[in-house]
Amino acid sequence: MRGTPMGLDIAPAIDADAETIAAILGEIEEYYGGTNTPPPVEQIRAALFGARPAATVLLARDGDDVVGMASVSFLWPAAGADSGLYLKELYVRDGHRRRGVARQLMDAVHAEARATGCSRVEWTADRENPPALELYEALGVAPHPGKIFYRSQA
Repeated sequence: MRGTPMGLDIAPAIDADAETIAAILGEIEEYYGGTNTPPPVEQIRAALFGARPAATVLLARDGDDVVGMASVSFLWPAAGADSGLYLKELYVRDGHRRRGVARQLMDAVHAEARATGCSRVEWTADRENPPALELYEALGVAPHPGKIFYRSQA
């Protein structure tokens, strides 16, 4: 996605971005009240660029600066035998929030879904994250009334 209104370039991450992604993951942990401890770069490389990639990461760049990211994975089945795209993480770095970066990342996620033949995009949001909830409301997306989110250890 080139030439966005803010001058952002949004494109899939490449192997050379692994260190930046690790730094952002540390920032995300801190944002949610944890310690800013980036995971090992080799773990990022294995998860995203290995033989069986777990996700695709879209990075938003303002020039040479990475200002945000979205991490997506395919879901199957979505509706019938269709595929869906699951947005696991949407994050805009401090100092770049409230400037349209998240909205542009969401547009890029939906474009990725369409380009890969997905029939829908799904995601969850923390109730304690009002800025995210405000963004999704501003995008015109209502919470799904019939779903309950579960999480267990593997």
